[in-house]
Amino acid sequence: MLKDRLEGIGWFSYQTLKRITLNNPQIHFVFLFDRYFDEEFIFSDNITPVVLSPQARHPFLYYAWLQYSVKGLLNRMQPDLFLSPDGFLALGAKCKQLPVIHDINFVHYPKDNKWLTSKYYNYYFPKFTKEATRIATVSEFSKNELIEQYKINPTKIDVVYNGINSFFKPIDKATQQKTRERYTNGKNYFVNIGSLHPRKNIPTLINAFSAFKKESQSDFKLVLAGPSFWGLSDIHSAINESHCKEDIIFTGRLNDADLACVLGSAIALTFIPYYEGFGIPLVEAMEAEVPIITSNVTSLPEIAGDAALLVNPKETNNIKNAMLRIFSEENLRKALIEKGKIQKQKFSWDKSADLLWDSVQKTINSK
Repeated sequence: MLKDRLEGIGWFSYQTLKRITLNNPQIHFVFLFDRYFDEEFIFSDNITPVVLSPQARHPFLYYAWLQYSVKGLLNRMQPDLFLSPDGFLALGAKCKQLPVIHDINFVHYPKDNKWLTSKYYNYYFPKFTKEATRIATVSEFSKNELIEQYKINPTKIDVVYNGINSFFKPIDKATQQKTRERYTNGKNYFVNIGSLHPRKNIPTLINAFSAFKKESQSDFKLVLAGPSFWGLSDIHSAINESHCKEDIIFTGRLNDADLACVLGSAIALTFIPYYEGFGIPLVEAMEAEVPIITSNVTSLPEIAGDAALLVNPKETNNIKNAMLRIFSEENLRKALIEKGKIQKQKFSWDKSADLLWDSVQKTINSK
């Protein structure tokens, strides 16, 4: 949990642990950090923060932090449970352990991570799943992936959906216009939100947007709202080959209020990863009452339900045609928004925290 830098796993950790610690004042929680922490993450008086070195910013340091620093502390403290929100465990620690494994994209797409990171994940996650007393994950899709890949007993895995951050909401017309003036010279736009990670499939989205522009002859823009990741050369190549590169806007990392305005002022969210364990932007778009175009693979149909146009993330024309439909069919946009209002009721951070706490209780009470 890093101040002003929360993304998927960070938000999951923040929102669930805040509720769990506040709802259980009789229980003592110890939060382990690998660097100086911000006080906003110490949610209640029943939390003791502990900083352990080294800072875990590299696979060799992951190993040192978990297998020496964390394991040593756990063996001294002997807690009822070690809960790991990112799935990493201290192998051989003398306590029960519950990892939250959000997805196993590294199994299918090892080249989407740096070489050593991919090697670390693929070597250690089979060990983590074997070591775990129980496992939590964020979708039925990810649960089935874990069962198939690591031969885990289905009764050992609990599904804990992500929730929706409260700062996402419908945006009034005046604020929408101000947002467009700020980012797109007043023009309407499609938006993709999230880090520009290789699996987010941004080059294909750029190619589809270019085809959309050519066919629609519209003045629409494409806004890519999120921090840069490694491996941006493919994105830059797609932009350089596009005939409408001036219509593609990178915002970089946005604060919560600006991100809510950028999403809520778009004509649609275009979120087309080829692999996703959950897909938090989908539920954020539902909350913001924005139509959705998303992929028809992995967890995304499960999370989107009927509140999105589903596309093949590898088929540029398929994505382009969905954009054309959003562009030209007002009734479709309205219908998707209404379906999103229903679908989003499945997801809340209160539900997430309750489900994770249930998983904690099952783990502690297991033999």
